[in-house]
Amino acid sequence: MDVHLLVYDLSNGLAKQMSMSMLGFQLDAVYHTSIELEGVEYVYDGGISTIRPGSSHLGRPLERIHLGQTQLPIEVVLEYIDSLKQVYTPEAYDLFRHNCNNFSHDLATFLLGKGIPDHIKNMPQAVLDSPFGKMLQPHLEQMVQARKAQRGGLLGIQANAQPQLNGATRPVGPAVQNVTSLPELNNLLGAARKPAAIVFFTSATCPPCKVLYPLYDQLAAEWGDKVSLIKVDTSRAFDVAQKYSIRATPTFISFLHGKEQERWSGADAARLKATVGILAQMAFPTHPHRSLRLPHFANAAPKPVLYSKVPPLSKLLSKLGPTADDAAVQGVKRFIEARAAEGAVDAPLPDMPAFSSFLHSAVKDLPKDILFTVVDLFRCALVDARFSGYFAEEPGHKTVLAILDAVNSAGADCPYALRLVTLQMACNLFSSPLYADRVLGQEAPLLRGALTQLVSASFLDAGHGSVRVAAASLLFNVAASNSRRRVEHPGSDAVLLPESDQVELAASALEAVAQERESGEALHGMLLALGFLAYCAPLDGELVDLLRALEARATILGKKDRFPDEPLIEEVGNELLGKGLAKP
Repeated sequence: MDVHLLVYDLSNGLAKQMSMSMLGFQLDAVYHTSIELEGVEYVYDGGISTIRPGSSHLGRPLERIHLGQTQLPIEVVLEYIDSLKQVYTPEAYDLFRHNCNNFSHDLATFLLGKGIPDHIKNMPQAVLDSPFGKMLQPHLEQMVQARKAQRGGLLGIQANAQPQLNGATRPVGPAVQNVTSLPELNNLLGAARKPAAIVFFTSATCPPCKVLYPLYDQLAAEWGDKVSLIKVDTSRAFDVAQKYSIRATPTFISFLHGKEQERWSGADAARLKATVGILAQMAFPTHPHRSLRLPHFANAAPKPVLYSKVPPLSKLLSKLGPTADDAAVQGVKRFIEARAAEGAVDAPLPDMPAFSSFLHSAVKDLPKDILFTVVDLFRCALVDARFSGYFAEEPGHKTVLAILDAVNSAGADCPYALRLVTLQMACNLFSSPLYADRVLGQEAPLLRGALTQLVSASFLDAGHGSVRVAAASLLFNVAASNSRRRVEHPGSDAVLLPESDQVELAASALEAVAQERESGEALHGMLLALGFLAYCAPLDGELVDLLRALEARATILGKKDRFPDEPLIEEVGNELLGKGLAKP
């Protein structure tokens, strides 16, 4: 996917003519930038907006710079942009320090590992450093505040923006699937992920069909995780029309587990909406766990556990000696300090590829009892979703894996401090939703295996309750993310932790619960993690079979005497793993 930087001149040529006399240096333009991807322009003004390239009142861009190509799928990119909305808010806009160019730089860095040209990114600071810029700064800031109050941003793009893709509104959520052949339709109807489907037979010469297109797109976005919404143009897919004896359009046929349920003709919007909802309920009946008293799990959207406390960084890095003077280390240090002091808004991202390279060298060269300082620095930076998002999408997750492998290979000889900060570092990776997708996805078995090994080994650290607490927190982050996707996308294996991994983690957590005798905090975290692993799991699956075979209920209830004030013992033990695992 090509990544383009769109460059506008807010001065309409005046900067080039007058900058030398007014500022004392040549300024070719007052730069406003945005990022273009797949025919959509992403811009920060009064919040993050999406528009058709060049469609704002700024007109056509002065330049369209090809920054490179990204291999990231558009779904991942959109999720990352959504996470940036926490940083690039309307209130956070600052003409000199937090503007459209900072947004373009951060997004480009995520997509390509490099930012926008320095002369564009540094232009506001260059103006501010000039005598004339310092004189104008108070007046310009007043103007920005006034315009933000009037129209939501300096340029007013936010108020005019409509999310568009090639001139059409970009749907949120799953999309309608267009089919042009019978084999293609058969594959979709036979897919196990979505046992329910509706096929909309249309044609190019059918005006009533076109009236229903927006509704069909909306239904796909709303129900597409449970029901496949398929569109067939009978003027092109003759074999499909013949197979299903389609004589008129629009015609709809609903399917459940590959078998036809009903069909009707005509543009009946109410019937279409009702049928989609009924199909979803038939395909995914309510899980029995929904009827249990589980206040910690039902309707929960838990936030990940993050370790955000920043130690005195100069003191921490002093343990590195001259290595601490590395430019990559100092860049991350400044980033963390700026973020801690002034918030993410005023903390531009450091050179992350350079820091990644430094981490690889540190893992190889530093003694294990010193390596924790570098990992702790990494932990502090990963609290920022922009920073963790970059490493979530790193090819092969080589940086994170290098650290995990170093700790796992050390086994029982791993220094306490290194194991603890590595667990906390892994927790902080979940500050970006992209990381949860990578851990749960099928494409990262090495990463998932390394995390599982880290959690399991850390639960066995009988001498350090803080290590067991951090291990429980990491397992909680994994389990809660998995549970949320299970509830939001029932029946969809593609977004879940593989069941073999769920079984291994559940067995490890249950053993840890059985052995825990000292730390109530560790036990609480273990029970939460185990509960989220089990909540709404398939009752005929391997995970539930394991929990029954290991008598999980009895193990948990056996902790009552030692931890009488822990409410999760009853909730997880009796309700979830007792009543919830009972065979019908």
